[in-house]
Amino acid sequence: MFKIIETIIERILWESRFMIFLAVVTSVLAAFVLVLIGTYDIYIVIKDATHMFSSKEYFKEFHKEAIKNIVSAVDVYLIATVLLIFGLGLYELFISKIDPMEKDTKSSKILVVHTLDQLKEKLAKVILMVLIVTFFKYAIEFKYTDIKNLLFLSIGVFLIALSVYFMHKGHEEKH
Repeated sequence: MFKIIETIIERILWESRFMIFLAVVTSVLAAFVLVLIGTYDIYIVIKDATHMFSSKEYFKEFHKEAIKNIVSAVDVYLIATVLLIFGLGLYELFISKIDPMEKDTKSSKILVVHTLDQLKEKLAKVILMVLIVTFFKYAIEFKYTDIKNLLFLSIGVFLIALSVYFMHKGHEEKH
């Protein structure tokens, strides 16, 4: 009797992994929505570019806004990439292997995940890129009025370079 109850409980516990499917679907849908948002940011730049040479003042304003929108779009695309890698990685880890992805010889294997460590490593790299782009976005909007602000900017750039160095150094040591 105890063995039957144990078998049923273990089966229920094993099948509970399918609740992760909700996280997979919502992550992929959120990635899709973010791609649409990033694309709309780029569309705005392209639409406004038709008037960019109408006046010198408009060009200066357009230039500033275009850079801000393009950097924002890159940021949104990178976050969408995080969500896509996360969703597909969860699916591969908890639900099933994605056969077309495993067999595809034309594309990169960036989305193939076999262990939780691989998923964490891939997410960490893309999240670092998101942070770099976000830093860049705020750095171009910031007004540098004194030397202290430039010092903080240079420290920020140094720390970003250091983090990228350690990320690559850790990757080289694994291979």
